[in-house]
Amino acid sequence: MQILETPLPGTFIVEVAPHRDERGFFARTHDEAALVGRGLVGRFAQSSVSFNARRGTVRGMHYAVAPHAETKLVRCTAGAVHDVVVDLRPDSPTFRRSFGVALSAENHRALYIPAGLAHGFQALADATELLYMIDVSFEPSAARGLRWTDPAFDIAWPEPVTVISPRDLAFPDFQA
Repeated sequence: MQILETPLPGTFIVEVAPHRDERGFFARTHDEAALVGRGLVGRFAQSSVSFNARRGTVRGMHYAVAPHAETKLVRCTAGAVHDVVVDLRPDSPTFRRSFGVALSAENHRALYIPAGLAHGFQALADATELLYMIDVSFEPSAARGLRWTDPAFDIAWPEPVTVISPRDLAFPDFQA
């Protein structure tokens, strides 16, 4: 398992190192000690799955506020997504910047998202599934969101949007 830096501090791409043979491969996808050794959260309180029936579906941009802010490790287990994070940490040198990465069942990558970032994605294939590992239990009163087309973040979605929830459509513009 390799932990690779991204342009947003504290956000990492986690690459697996598959051991291949005639059966296929075996790879470690989570290693608490490796994450903790890098100063990251390594223990997760809950896991969730997001299934997206149609290509072009957008979910996000979601985050939770303190004291229930969430650190996530997100992996695509079926299909493919364009996964996006936005830095909402006011003291960060990358405040209001976004970063996107392809996650797919084929590339086996995961994205480590620290607390203080908004997260969303667009499904790039029908029947796409994401597995979320989250360090705290979900607290509905802490849930927040940003509009997926907010000009403050200039997120480039790779495909036309086919499905988006009314809730995600209704998020207001970001107010710093």
